[in-house]
Amino acid sequence: MNRRSLLAACLGVALVPAAAYSWVSSAAADDETIEVPLGLPPVFWPDDNPYTAEKAELGKLLFFDKRLSSDNSVACASCHDPSKAFGDGAANSRGIGGQRGGRSAPTVINRAYSTLQFWDGRAPTLEEQAKGPIANPIEMTIDKATDLAHSNVIKRLKGVPGYVARFKKVFGTEDFTLDQATQAIATFERTVLSGNSPWDRYQAGDNKAMTPAQVRGMDVFFKKAACDSCHLGFNFTDGSYENVGIGMDRAQPDLGRYLVSHKEEDKGAFKTPTLREVEHTAPYMHDGSLKTLEEVVEHYDKGGIKNPQLNQRIKPLHLSAGEKKDLVEFLKALSGQGWQQVTPPREFPR
Repeated sequence: MNRRSLLAACLGVALVPAAAYSWVSSAAADDETIEVPLGLPPVFWPDDNPYTAEKAELGKLLFFDKRLSSDNSVACASCHDPSKAFGDGAANSRGIGGQRGGRSAPTVINRAYSTLQFWDGRAPTLEEQAKGPIANPIEMTIDKATDLAHSNVIKRLKGVPGYVARFKKVFGTEDFTLDQATQAIATFERTVLSGNSPWDRYQAGDNKAMTPAQVRGMDVFFKKAACDSCHLGFNFTDGSYENVGIGMDRAQPDLGRYLVSHKEEDKGAFKTPTLREVEHTAPYMHDGSLKTLEEVVEHYDKGGIKNPQLNQRIKPLHLSAGEKKDLVEFLKALSGQGWQQVTPPREFPR
């Protein structure tokens, strides 16, 4: 097995002929498909929420519609803006009334391949994740009770004839529910993908797809820095929750996964994010405290921020200046295609 084939086997990346830079189909209900970029596996569609084009289109409308917030000022897309790689470019995302949350908005890109949602994994599915911001008093609602916030949103949508007609077409009923609304949003989100990057084309056999610096950076990533101990697989994440020290030097640090699991070892642990499109999703970390990829590399090179729960794999790397530069260049080779065509709807249902 050659070196590239070995890497592919370790990463779960299928090698395909270099000419096959097209997209492959992901089977869905009623023989409908979505196109999946090179380097990605078919999207898994939940049995209770299969794909249809009409459902994805409804979900897109809801994703961008500010009427899902109490004062019509905030949409899902406010924090997950396609022009900013489905993030918002802010260290702390802004919600209703201009309030600032405590965490940075993670990208929606390739969330189809993740399991638990949010930085702390408190939502088991994309469908459940979509419910959270709608009832969050910092993000999208002024209602103090979760049930009230959700019911008010559905009542508002039922007052829009255009939405009533779309829900009836997709779900077969005018008496639609919050679950159906979030199923539509999740369906749209599962179509937001990134693949066919220089890395994917290099893996497919195109020796010129990555620059010499990116090839050198690949060696740093997989060997000396061993970034793939957490950032592995086709999506460059194992979905684990790790304490890398970010924010743990503060008087009252965000305890992350611990607030969900209540396990001592989860204090300060946050989900390992995908590195797909990482070039475009600054600032970095759950609190947006690192502004550039260079700062991220420096953080890991120094061995993180010491604390009792620091992941034992976080050690000083002793990278040279050249190795650091090459590593950043390799991370840029993970920028691909599959999401740039998403633009806000020109009009919304009335």
